[in-house]
Formats: sequence, structure tokens, C-alpha cells
Amino acid sequence: MQAAVGLTGGCAIRRASREDLIQVMEINLKTLPEHYSDYFYESLLAEIPEAFLVADSGGRLAGYVMCKTEYGFSNFKRLGFVKKGHMVSVAVLHEFRGRGVGRALVEGSAEGVRLRGCDEYYLEVRCSNTDAVRLYERMGFSIRQHLKNYYKDGEDAYLMSADLRGSRPSNK
Repeated sequence: MQAAVGLTGGCAIRRASREDLIQVMEINLKTLPEHYSDYFYESLLAEIPEAFLVADSGGRLAGYVMCKTEYGFSNFKRLGFVKKGHMVSVAVLHEFRGRGVGRALVEGSAEGVRLRGCDEYYLEVRCSNTDAVRLYERMGFSIRQHLKNYYKDGEDAYLMSADLRGSRPSNK
């Protein structure tokens, strides 16, 4: 078992390992309508392990967050080209929600993408997921775009972004 990068809600927040991927995929299937191939999980773990974290409750995973890095136009400055962290997926099992596990995963992954030299950190979230939107706003993310029909089921998304230069998403 890897050393914890944090503790919250009865869970150790730590880097994911290849051995965790089956449980990560099971959490994804139980909690989210968006699913990914085995290779996709493996590729993100290989690309940026500092920001692929799990919440471990005594050997049972309670949640995960996985990210990738990209280059693109800044969400904060005009005509700026920056390195960004992209939170691809975050999920927490229902019975572990409301304990700060999701917040701890997001905070830990933000530090992971910052370690990789990212200036910004962004995500897409369903417009209907108001609890998540409020959490991200409290953590320093702001809505930068409204993405029409973003999801396969036709639901819209918000693109939310946090500026990592000089500050980080936190538990405000």
C-alpha cells in the first residue's frame, strides 16, 4: 500500500496503483453515466500518477479522481496559451458522500497537476449537479463556459476552471 497524501472522512487519500483500477472502474460504473475503456484508465495512471488519486477505506476504495494535462488557451487571460490540468473524472460512492472525500480528492489532484507545471485546472460538470457546482465554486473554481448538449444524453455542462498561479482550490 502506498503512503497516504491525506486523511479525511475515514479514508486515506493516496495515489492510485494498477491494482486499484478494477475498483476504480467499479466505482465509475456505480456512480456515473460516463464510462471509459480499461486502456483509458491505464493511460491516465501512466501519464500523471500524481493526480490519479483514490480514497481508501481499509482496503475498499470509496472514490477516485483522475486527470490529464493539456496545452490550450487560458480560461483567465486573453490570448494566453497555458499548460492545464483537466479533471477527467471524479466519483465517490454514495455511502461516503458528505464526509469531505470528494473535496480531498479534488484538492489532492490540484496539487498533483500543479506539480506537473499546470497554471490552470479545469473540469466539466453537469449543469443539473448543483451540489458539485457549489462545491467547486467554494474551492475556487468558476464557471467559464456553458457547453450545450455536452453529454451523450444531451445534458448541458459547465466548464469550470481554477487559476493555480499563486493559489489553489481549497476548502473555503
